[in-house]
Amino acid sequence: MSSLKRMLALMDVFTPAAPVWSSEDLIRYSGVAASTCYRYLKILHSSGFLARVANGSYVLGPRVIELDYAMRLSDPVYVLGSPVIAQLQKQTGCNALLSILYSDSVMCVQEALSPSAPAEIFRRGQKRPLVAGASAKIILAFLPLHQLRSVYTKHRRAIASTGLGADWTRFKTILRDIRKAGYSMSTGEYNPGIVSIAAPIFNRNNEVLGSVTLAEAVAQVPESEFRRYVDDVVRAGQDITTQISNESRLPALAARAIG
Repeated sequence: MSSLKRMLALMDVFTPAAPVWSSEDLIRYSGVAASTCYRYLKILHSSGFLARVANGSYVLGPRVIELDYAMRLSDPVYVLGSPVIAQLQKQTGCNALLSILYSDSVMCVQEALSPSAPAEIFRRGQKRPLVAGASAKIILAFLPLHQLRSVYTKHRRAIASTGLGADWTRFKTILRDIRKAGYSMSTGEYNPGIVSIAAPIFNRNNEVLGSVTLAEAVAQVPESEFRRYVDDVVRAGQDITTQISNESRLPALAARAIG
């Protein structure tokens, strides 16, 4: 791992469950010499990515908020997709989400939630493995073959456990069927009791960028009834894709690589 990657990896430890880290714990986590880790922390602090708190500990810094603000104004999936999922939520009464491919994960970038949204619903800023749940599987189904091979090599056990195929041939067959259907539906694959439907979002080169998802607690809407929203979700994905393809004021997005 390069020095730059080691430094950036320090940002990964800051989570809602562990928002504050001491210098000593960060040194142990980094696996590099103390002097090197202190240099990393100095750079991250001076750049605003980390902020100091009492006793020499660190939390995420204000630069993260600045970048989030810039993304909200310029990312086509967020800018063009947000009104679409707001309308989808209003139309169905269920919870609508926007997700993107993020390395070999899927990340929620926007949400339109009902007042009774379950705590288990995917939320903005959360990421999940790319092998479980409708939001992830619909993205998988439209990835190029070389990216699918990478995902399968890294996650074959998880893929088998979530019913996506016990071998490479079966994995491709299941994803082909999802691709042909144009949507993915799952119940309880990531969180028990949650049913979801997802459709793909593409860039102007027809490369998959992410997904639009409708999700709800099975206790609120049984799976058999939830299926009636398939066409609504597919249309939402097509609407966002069309807007991304036609929008000239925002940067054109390239498909994100698996890595």
